Amino acid sequence: MIMRELSFRKEMKSFGLQILAGRWFLVFASLLIMSVNGTSYMYGLFSGDIKSYLGYDQTTLNTLSFFKVLGGNLGVSAGLVYEVMPPWLVLIIGAAMNFSAYFLIWLAITGRIPKPHVWQMCLYMCLATNSASYPNTAALVTCVRNFPESRGSVIGLLKGFIGLSGAILTQFYNAFYGNDSKALILLIAWFPSIVPLVFLPTIRVKNIVRQVKELQNKLTFTRGEYIGSASIVILLLFLPLAIVIREEFNLRQSKKQALNNYSQLNVPAENPPVLQPPPRPEAKLEPLSCFKTIFRQPDRGEDYTILQAIFSIDMLILFISTTCGVGGALAAIDNLGQIAESLGYQTHNIATFISLISIWNFLGRVLAGFASEIVLTKYKFPRPLMLTFVILFSCVGHILIALGVPNSLYFSSIILGFCLGAQLPLVSAIISEIFGLKHFSTLYSIGSVSSPVGSYIFNVKVAGHLYDKEALKQMEALGLKREAGKELNCKGVHCFRLVFVIITVTTFLGFLVSIILVKRTRMFYKGDIYKKFREEVVEVVDIDAGSRRTGFSQLEEAVEGKDGVAAASVSIAMNHNQTTNIE
Repeated sequence: MIMRELSFRKEMKSFGLQILAGRWFLVFASLLIMSVNGTSYMYGLFSGDIKSYLGYDQTTLNTLSFFKVLGGNLGVSAGLVYEVMPPWLVLIIGAAMNFSAYFLIWLAITGRIPKPHVWQMCLYMCLATNSASYPNTAALVTCVRNFPESRGSVIGLLKGFIGLSGAILTQFYNAFYGNDSKALILLIAWFPSIVPLVFLPTIRVKNIVRQVKELQNKLTFTRGEYIGSASIVILLLFLPLAIVIREEFNLRQSKKQALNNYSQLNVPAENPPVLQPPPRPEAKLEPLSCFKTIFRQPDRGEDYTILQAIFSIDMLILFISTTCGVGGALAAIDNLGQIAESLGYQTHNIATFISLISIWNFLGRVLAGFASEIVLTKYKFPRPLMLTFVILFSCVGHILIALGVPNSLYFSSIILGFCLGAQLPLVSAIISEIFGLKHFSTLYSIGSVSSPVGSYIFNVKVAGHLYDKEALKQMEALGLKREAGKELNCKGVHCFRLVFVIITVTTFLGFLVSIILVKRTRMFYKGDIYKKFREEVVEVVDIDAGSRRTGFSQLEEAVEGKDGVAAASVSIAMNHNQTTNIE
């Protein structure tokens, strides 16, 4: 009885370690990291405090917003760090940057430090949002490398949780701090910094090759109800853990069955089978430098160098179309507080709009990821064509804001949240498919540069400038003069009408440019873009050391990769002299 209990405990401990070390738990941990790292989507909740306390006009506020977008999307540094450092170190860098930058913003807004200059606030905001690119890159790129044939679904799911993080953090904020919007900045300083640190050991590349209606403006909630809703959010976040346990249990059962099959073969211990590793092709020396091969680009789907991808026509087209599509949506979202105020919505409605954008951003990311993967696999429907349709659909949201139809801002929030969310995983997946996975951590970040460029054009130069111009006209019509250090406010539909007429036209141009990419890549997407990931291999699994190591130690040495996977061996079922894959 005692021996059976000890054996059971040993079995459960071994199974628990298998879960924590498995690639499915990696996905679960990445989901939790993503679910708290979309802090840039919370900007609309505390931008009013920045504007009123620091006395900014809309142009200055939108300049600050531009640096927010710049930091959040200029993740090239995170990509380059990931190229040369392990994922756990990337997570630590991001956590340190996040806490330091947001804590400085909180100190400034609460008056605990002298009022900073505009350039200082821009620097704080840029570093704050740039910090999120480190855990997001570490989690997303690592997952894609572990699930290369399901990259569309993986990218859509993980990026979906970034979009959903706005709603998640809003629930935690209401539960922890009530209606203190300044305390929100403190929350997003410490909370997103802790979560990635908890999962440091699990975010790593596995060396395995596989075959393969309006409510909130009418209802008010108590503190206890917010705490209850936050508890439900936590429960929902941990539900995927059940899938992790199920998948690892199935994998463990498969390994046991394979070992039983092997033991029944009665292979003599003195003549263990020796599996010789296939000869590795010698690396060919490239006499030309990387600069001389920039325009000698490989076929689509092969591994491009970073410079080859940057200077390719496909990347240029993708950059222009997403600058128009994503930039216009970001301008709408970042100015949402001022848009709602100018159209006569109440202050508490802004939280509703933020929640709608966050939820539909999540749905857009997940749906775009999974749907594009399904239609691509089954019907050869190209992902660039789906991106083109999404950019066109976002024009509807911009037109509704320009017209100022009563209560239409709810629909605009849904449409723009969905379209922004859908574009991001589609762009990332397209980059990984056209330019390969070798430098995906860097190219994924380079592809995001279109967001800050679009944000600067539409947010600062268009929205901020035209809003302040309309506000000054309104003050002059009322016989008022602007006081230095006072914020500018505009009331009425005309405040943002011209802004979103311009954004609508430009977004439609982005749709037209995107069609060019569809035509250029149509033959590529008609083929099997995942063919090279479908090589038959012997599965590497963990087994217990002991009497069964007879012959297995030589097999381990034979198939162990250059990265030296620790405690790995091969389980083989030999039937008619053939090797069978497990799982």
